[in-house]
Amino acid sequence: MCCEKCNKMTGMLVLAFGILFLLRDLNVWNFWNIQWWTVAFLVGGLIVVCTSCCPMCKTDKKK
Repeated sequence: MCCEKCNKMTGMLVLAFGILFLLRDLNVWNFWNIQWWTVAFLVGGLIVVCTSCCPMCKTDKKK
């Protein structure tokens, strides 16, 4: 579906937000007052935008 670069970027985003929410759940760091589904929609939208701009993903979709 996506190239290796986009898959790696997606994984890093999900990991970063996962760690932030874990720290929030453990009361280590109380950052923004946003819900997990808001972050899910933001990450999903970012993935769609990045893969639509990536030349490697565009060539993979044509095959």
